[in-house]
Amino acid sequence: MNNIDNLKKDLNKEQLEAVTETEGFVRVIAGAGSGKTKALTSRYAYIVEALGINSSNILCVTFTNKAAQEMRKRVKRLVGENSDLSYITTYHGFCVRVLREDINKIKYPKNFIIMDVEDQKTVLRQVYNELGLTSKVFTFKQVLRYISKQKTSQEYLQYILESKKKETDNEIEKVFIRYLEKQQRNFALDFDDLLNFALYIFVNNPDVLEKWQKRLHYIQVDETQDSSQKQFILIEMLSQIHKNLFVVGDPDQTIYEWRGAKPEILVDFDKQFPDSKTIIMNQNYRSTPNILNLGNHIIKNNKIRVDKDMFTQNPEGVEVVHFHGQNDYKEGLWVANEIKKLVADETCKYSDFAILYRANHISRSIEQSLIRENIPYSVFGGIRFFERKEIKDVLAYLRLIEFGDDFSFLRVVNTPSRSLGKKFIENIAKIAEKENISLYSALEENISQKDLSRKGAIEFIELIEKYKKSKNDLIISDLVKEIMDESGLSAYYRTDGDTDRLDNIKELQNSIILLETQDEEQINLTEYLQEIALYTNMDIEDDKNDRVKLMTIHTSKGLEFPFVFLCGFTEGVLPSAMSIK
Repeated sequence: MNNIDNLKKDLNKEQLEAVTETEGFVRVIAGAGSGKTKALTSRYAYIVEALGINSSNILCVTFTNKAAQEMRKRVKRLVGENSDLSYITTYHGFCVRVLREDINKIKYPKNFIIMDVEDQKTVLRQVYNELGLTSKVFTFKQVLRYISKQKTSQEYLQYILESKKKETDNEIEKVFIRYLEKQQRNFALDFDDLLNFALYIFVNNPDVLEKWQKRLHYIQVDETQDSSQKQFILIEMLSQIHKNLFVVGDPDQTIYEWRGAKPEILVDFDKQFPDSKTIIMNQNYRSTPNILNLGNHIIKNNKIRVDKDMFTQNPEGVEVVHFHGQNDYKEGLWVANEIKKLVADETCKYSDFAILYRANHISRSIEQSLIRENIPYSVFGGIRFFERKEIKDVLAYLRLIEFGDDFSFLRVVNTPSRSLGKKFIENIAKIAEKENISLYSALEENISQKDLSRKGAIEFIELIEKYKKSKNDLIISDLVKEIMDESGLSAYYRTDGDTDRLDNIKELQNSIILLETQDEEQINLTEYLQEIALYTNMDIEDDKNDRVKLMTIHTSKGLEFPFVFLCGFTEGVLPSAMSIK
């Protein structure tokens, strides 16, 4: 049996149609558990094997890093180790690749910085300081929401990229303008910028757009119901030359409308592309009829959907249980007792259970019950792995060595303590402002000045300079180890007494070593730091522990568990007040 026949094996009629329908505009409505990922990966492999298309000419966009990694793994098994699968990625991941290649069109360097929320807060602290504001006027949360809202349009890019000046008396707008200025000085992009900058480059540089359009012969979009208008505009632009666009998703599984998702894109796809073909995959392989019937019955009430009834040939399975607790305490107690009972029967282990809820605060009563009953558990989506203090510290040292940016400088210049206080930093900031240079350059170039030439500052500059020179001679995992030891971070965390911090750093090093062994070419520091900024804590595996998993419904997307408890079915919470409106 040749490879192509192998790909078609074990596919049902609808899956096979989705795999072999390669040309033009195709929409697949794939219900939950209908083998969507199998169809997507088989189709990708079919395009490579049957049509002879190089994998570097296929873009496959998925919604999360975890889904992209899983898909790359499956495709690799089908097409072999030597294929370039870097275009199986997320929207943000793809935009980073475009910017790495073409950001010079807007006079930005290719080693731009990707900011996360902590970096954004670092900038806001500086801005608040300069404008004499406190969080009584606006909280960081309010300002970050405002910034994100402003960046839904691309108007602000005129200010950054076209030097249009903007005067305002509005306080929050003043904060926004200062924020943009600091971003620009550091060549730093936040998550909203990644998509906006890529679109801006495409719109203003037709030659660049044409290059990418010609390169991408086939485009596949996974979880299309979660795409925003702007994300889909990007995809639509890219598909204009070869006109091979395959979208797959399920409007019934839309859970990100609060984040800008537009399920209408998938629902109205056939109106936007009248020549498109629609395939409905409605056979479920994952659930029992009892669960499916309940799902079908509830989802019929959705308004924005493509009509379909899911069916399965699986055995009936156990009944769906509805428990009505008098209060959250009784509900938590019932859940804990059910888990204990099932584990005691020795038919399952703790890690077989997931407890889902609509909002994080619901977990409190559940957690209390689990603690009371001595049931081990872990909360997914607490502090993200790459947002933990110790991880941020290590990465900030790496970033400072590579980029010399202000955010990293402010984070580590006094971590561990070098007795460089607020006044010291303010003096550097004044020089940096006056000479329009980075904080690090301001300190390094003026280190001989009387009020700056402190022992801690001199040692800090020597450390960074040493590794700026030797970074290319070291693999990243070794660089991390040496910085940890020489900066004093290792000793600092050891005396801190929190062994979890050291364990987390070990986990970081392990993840780098894994990357280094997987890639034939040595990964460079710039690319590593840009990639890491796209990660979330769901990308770090946690299969080591036999624990009950607690998470929000949003976090659970794409995961499977033998036993699932859905908690907090209270009107206004689930469904949320927003949905009821």
